[in-house]
This record gives sequence, C-alpha cells and structure tokens, in this order.
Amino acid sequence: MSFTRDLARETASLRRQIHAMPFNRELAEGRLDPAIFQGYIIQDAHYLEGFARALALAASKAPDAPSVAQLAGSAAGAIAVERELHNHYMGLFGVSADDFAAIAPSAACDHYVSFLLRSATIGDFPEAVAALLPCFWIYRDIGHEIAQHSGSENPYAAWIATYSGDAFDQSVARMLDLTDRLGAAADDAVRARMHRAFARSCWHEWRFWDSAYHRETWRQPEPFEERV
Repeated sequence: MSFTRDLARETASLRRQIHAMPFNRELAEGRLDPAIFQGYIIQDAHYLEGFARALALAASKAPDAPSVAQLAGSAAGAIAVERELHNHYMGLFGVSADDFAAIAPSAACDHYVSFLLRSATIGDFPEAVAALLPCFWIYRDIGHEIAQHSGSENPYAAWIATYSGDAFDQSVARMLDLTDRLGAAADDAVRARMHRAFARSCWHEWRFWDSAYHRETWRQPEPFEERV
C-alpha cells in the first residue's frame, strides 16, 4: 500500500462524513442556500490567501528544485483560483471589495490557516506537505463526486468545474506523488508526524464546511455581570 493510501485508510470515516455533509449534498443538487454559499466563498478567499502563503513557506524548505517549483507553482495557482473563481461568485452575489475587506476570517478559517502556517513554519518539509495535501485531495474527490450528479444548470457549476477539471486533477496527482515519495523515504518518527498533520487538516476541512453551512463566526461569551 502506498503512503497516501495508508493516509486515506486511516481517515476514511472522516472523509466519508465530509462527502455526506449537507453543504456538499445541497451544493451538488443546486439547492444550497445562496447566503450560505456567499459566506463560504468569502471565507474561502481568506483561506486561499493563507494556504498560498503556507505553500510558499513549504517550498522554501524543499530539498530539490523540482519540489520548490511544484509548491511555488501551486501557491501561484491558489492565488489564481482566488481571483477568478471568487471574483466570479462575489460578482454574482454583489460582494464588493470593500464588503469583502470588512468581513474578517471566521474562527474555522483562522484556525485552519494558522495550523497550516505553523506546520509549514516549524514543521519539517514532509510534515508541511502532509498538512497541505487534504486541501488538494479532498476538494478533488468532492469535485469529481458532485460532477457526476450535477448538470450545467447548477448555479454552482463554475465551482464544480474548477475542482473536477483536468488542471486541478493534475496538481493533485503531483501532490500525491510528492507525498508518497516523502513518506517512502521517511523514518517512523517523520511518518508519524505526517499522519498526524494529514489527519488534523482533514478535520479542519470538515470544520470549515460545517462552519460555513451553519454560518458561524466567532462565538462570544455571555456578558459578564460582576457581583458586589
């Protein structure tokens, strides 16, 4: 079994839950509440900026030129997706640049980005790659599954086409190959860190969609009344 297949086996239950989430089922059927998708696409734009930074940090630790080029190219690609896909949907929903700037990252978005940046900054290169992999792999799998059950009339067809398309498929294949090579060359301690990082990012993927579906921001404590 390849290293990435082992990662998939250990996170299979959580990944199945992600596929079955109301957000993804309703998106596939074209009946996801536009207000939910609007909130999601704004948070996803915030997320992709942090994701691109984490990719660039990981690229700086890569041991060879091909890996540097691969991750740096993926970072540039993440920015391109943010500009094209998100501008498309923000235009449809009437979200201006000022509106976007006024909406802060949600708790789920902030926590996910912070985890990726921490992994890329203080983790070793294999750990950073394992942490970054779920955003490629899970989105590819979700995109392919949804594309099988959705038509061009779906209001979210552009999103579906992005993550089920050949270009994204190829970037995911390259990331899987890199992770397999790193896992095969790693010792037990490094592989254990890669497993933990991958599983944690899978959880963050679930949390991000769950938070978007429930339109969560930052939970605040109840007002405190001091007793005298």
